[in-house]
Amino acid sequence: MYVQNNVKSQFLNLLVARVKELTVGDPRRKDVFVGPLINQAAVERFVKAADDAKQSGGRIVLGGDVINHGDLTRGYYVEPTVITDLPGNHRLFKEELFIPLLVVDEIITLDQAMRKANDTDYGLTAGIFSEDPQEIQRFMDGIQFGVAYANRRGGATTGAWPGAQTFVGWKGSGGTGRGIGGPHYLLNFIREQSQTIVSE
Repeated sequence: MYVQNNVKSQFLNLLVARVKELTVGDPRRKDVFVGPLINQAAVERFVKAADDAKQSGGRIVLGGDVINHGDLTRGYYVEPTVITDLPGNHRLFKEELFIPLLVVDEIITLDQAMRKANDTDYGLTAGIFSEDPQEIQRFMDGIQFGVAYANRRGGATTGAWPGAQTFVGWKGSGGTGRGIGGPHYLLNFIREQSQTIVSE
């Protein structure tokens, strides 16, 4: 996540307060927002990421630990984690880890944010919060992700609205750049045949 430098401190305070409210536990319970990770390998990926962040000079603002007490001793539960102050080229900005870990960096301009966001092998979803229509259009024209949102409060960079959007990833997040549910996706179901007949 890239946050404008003049609001980063205030934003982090609000973010941490909101993440603290998230309930970790059995995902079958209605009040639970964060369920377990998929397996032990994911837990190890989480531990390695948190350790790597600390060793690289990052600051874990919230979380960073495996949960193994109370009802959560059985399962792969970890704390939702927020990290800041990492070097801008750190691997945690570029890798898809599939764990509840968010790295926050500060930027000065939208162009700087897009350069950083686009500097990854992946390109599934991206989002922006802005009150400036021209800034939003620059983001939409310049971001290299298959699904892009502006001012979407319920999951700024997650998923797609079924029936309303195609769901598509670019770069390492999608092999063809054609979205599920879109008109170009139908081409994936057409079989092409090249025929050659040589007569002497």
